[in-house]
Amino acid sequence: MFSQKIFRTSAMVAALALSAPSTLAASDPQPVKLSGQEAAKGVTTVAIGAFNVGFIFKSVDQTKAVGGFMGLAEGTTRAESSLVGVSPAVMQQITDAAYADFVTQLRAKGYAVQDPAVTFAGGAADKMHPQKAPLDINIQLEKKSNGKATFFKPTVLPAMLIMAGDFTGSGMSSIGLSMAAGQTSYALTQYAKTSGMAVIDVTYLIDFSDQKRPGSFSMGSLKINSGISVASNYSRVSMIAPSGKTAVIKLNQPIPVEGDFATMRDTTSGSAKAVETAGHVAGGIGRLMGGKLGGLGMFGRGGNTRKIEFDAKPENYAAGATKAASLANIQMVATLFSLR
Repeated sequence: MFSQKIFRTSAMVAALALSAPSTLAASDPQPVKLSGQEAAKGVTTVAIGAFNVGFIFKSVDQTKAVGGFMGLAEGTTRAESSLVGVSPAVMQQITDAAYADFVTQLRAKGYAVQDPAVTFAGGAADKMHPQKAPLDINIQLEKKSNGKATFFKPTVLPAMLIMAGDFTGSGMSSIGLSMAAGQTSYALTQYAKTSGMAVIDVTYLIDFSDQKRPGSFSMGSLKINSGISVASNYSRVSMIAPSGKTAVIKLNQPIPVEGDFATMRDTTSGSAKAVETAGHVAGGIGRLMGGKLGGLGMFGRGGNTRKIEFDAKPENYAAGATKAASLANIQMVATLFSLR
């Protein structure tokens, strides 16, 4: 069922020809957000209890827009985005490479990393409420945006563990997973206390994002240069100290890699576009007439809906996502080391 996966991209909003540009507020310049950082002080030996890489494969984004036919219509722009052509094998490859790189970077900073076989010996994973990998999760993205992500664990880890705070759920289907994640957090905390070993939990969320838009976008040109990123706010590293306290490092800004990763096409049906255009015309005429026609009824405040499909270039995607994860590892391990 994963033969062709669908991934989210924030580029589709920019791709809507009938949308007006918006001004974004200045972001926090700090690369990471820290909490409980004192828990990482003095730690030199660690066990990696969880390392999960999520790939967003579907999203629905909405934004207020003013534009439309000759700038006369206004409403809500809805973008349903997908990217096909990245197989589970590629996602597993990226996850395994990201884990191996993370361990290498920890050791380069002087950390001793416990063998996973020791960490999960004696059926320890069964007490930690493991999940079946790969795992699909409905997630809440930015405001007015939601999607689905598939999470993979490294092949070398015997079980997939999800801790509380590793994801922001969307919908009723996430309630059970959230409860299990809380139980897993408790179990890993108890393991850290009884073993005297700090436990690390890593979660990265891989997203498509057009980090630098080179001028306006034309729907007449369907090929774009997209960028892969490790998403901010959703990507984090937690360290549970033997004291039971937890340090959390969360990405405050996305870590992007630019490249030619996909070819885009607008798959919105012709009939949907025709109805939309008619709504813009009618709505604009209604407002030009001082609203006397009530915006011509149902077309008074029409919005745009676009379905955008991105055909991935798998080799380019794998290389870009692996590089993005490695850059995230550099940031996270350097921050951990600075707290030591």
